[in-house]
Amino acid sequence: MTASLSLVHKIQDATPSEAWSVLFEAAWEILAGKIEAERAATEVVKRDRTLGAVDLLLSGAWWNLWTAYPGDVEETSDALASWWASRGSGRAILILDALSLREAPWILDEAKSHGYKIQQSRATAAELPADTTPFAKALGFPQRSALENDGASSGHRLPGARTDSVNLPLEECVNLIGSEPDWVLWHDWPDDKLHELGTPGHGLRDLTNHVAGRLTSPDFWTLVERLTTGRRLVITSDHGYAATGEFADTTDEDQAKHLKQTFGSGRSASGKGYGTPWLPPIDLSLETKSGWGQFVLGRRKWKSQGGYPTLAHGGLSILEVAVPFIEISR
Repeated sequence: MTASLSLVHKIQDATPSEAWSVLFEAAWEILAGKIEAERAATEVVKRDRTLGAVDLLLSGAWWNLWTAYPGDVEETSDALASWWASRGSGRAILILDALSLREAPWILDEAKSHGYKIQQSRATAAELPADTTPFAKALGFPQRSALENDGASSGHRLPGARTDSVNLPLEECVNLIGSEPDWVLWHDWPDDKLHELGTPGHGLRDLTNHVAGRLTSPDFWTLVERLTTGRRLVITSDHGYAATGEFADTTDEDQAKHLKQTFGSGRSASGKGYGTPWLPPIDLSLETKSGWGQFVLGRRKWKSQGGYPTLAHGGLSILEVAVPFIEISR
């Protein structure tokens, strides 16, 4: 699928809230279909590039939609809090840090093959900036580490949950899950691997092969089995990531200089900023729940000392802000 004429028409006639719903549905359609194991990396790169047509419009003719993003999207934190409140006891949430829509096919396909019922599957929106702490705060936790060993206070939006935040091998995580009826487990993976493989010489293909192996492994599905014992489970994430190694360098010297001075080798910066003379803009200042921030707009990178990361998050592109929201039951 490309950015079809029908998609363009839907966006042109829509309110910002409706437009974001259409865009997330289109991204899910492009990314979430079944992938054959032997061509996983090639297919993921192909799908990523297909979505590039949508990102191009969002950094060009539709750039104003980003100004409506904080408040006009269905944020994952709100979706989780609403789901939690709508159900009685027997709830579990597995947050896989930096899981993007690219990884949804393996979860969906493996869930079916393991006999799970998929209650819902869609894309929801990360907080801005698309990073860990803003998402944790949106759920009422001061930071991710507050969940460790059930250390969270009672003031968060998932009341009654036993919580933990870990970076353990999956097979060891199974033994953490006790008989408590309500659970929230936040795992550092795949974000830890993303940063390891985000160095020059590595990138999306390497990460795809790694993730495909992990999400189809017995260890992962043994953990899912434990979490779904007496519970309905939502698998989701705090944010996605951009395959910045697939982006073209910014060729305009003044633009590249501005981006490097403002963002270094990153995708976002704190503060309001002072605007730039370019239209469409190359970055945006937006007021978020975390205060004012500056964000790289679209699929841009620039030459950076040591090489610009090939995998990153925090900017404004669909796959940085859209994450899977998959509810399953046994």
